[in-house]
Amino acid sequence: TTLLLGHVPTIKVLKKYLVQDHRFLDAFVVLLASTIANARTLEDRIPGCQFLALLTGKENTYFERSFEVLGIGDADERSKVPDEAVTVRFVNLMREVANGGTLGEKLSVLVVAEWSYLSWGEKVLGFTSRDDFTTYEWVDLHSGEHFAGVVAYLRGLLDQEGTLLDEEGRNKCKDVFLRTVQLEEDFFDMTYSS
Repeated sequence: TTLLLGHVPTIKVLKKYLVQDHRFLDAFVVLLASTIANARTLEDRIPGCQFLALLTGKENTYFERSFEVLGIGDADERSKVPDEAVTVRFVNLMREVANGGTLGEKLSVLVVAEWSYLSWGEKVLGFTSRDDFTTYEWVDLHSGEHFAGVVAYLRGLLDQEGTLLDEEGRNKCKDVFLRTVQLEEDFFDMTYSS
């Protein structure tokens, strides 16, 4: 990944990535909130609530500050940028699972989304340039002990849920898990396409 060196090939790529990624935020918040609401115990809900606060606070603020620095701070102007096809598919999957999926399916999407970022963030953390917050803060949000704890929490809930599902339920989780993996890959490919 080019963020390994603390930069992306062009500002155009970073703008495209951030604009499209930010479009997931609302659907992701709905999915996480739905997961929290469907969790089995208060103990299972609390870490999710704390993560939800981070997403709607620090991470959302990161996007807003980055948009300003990159010259795309005007929300009306950004709204004129069309959604990429993969963005639409990803948002639709998140909303579909949030509204009609089982707890296991919800967790499957969340685990893929966050675990893939943790895997990436941990790989690039030591090499990321500290000269530009648009790169290092994105890495910092997706690495370190706190974020690893979020991923462990989500994985733990999914593992627990897996023991309660029948074969059909596990197959549905596997299906949505694999769809999410493909969407993550397609999203990153889209970012670097013309």
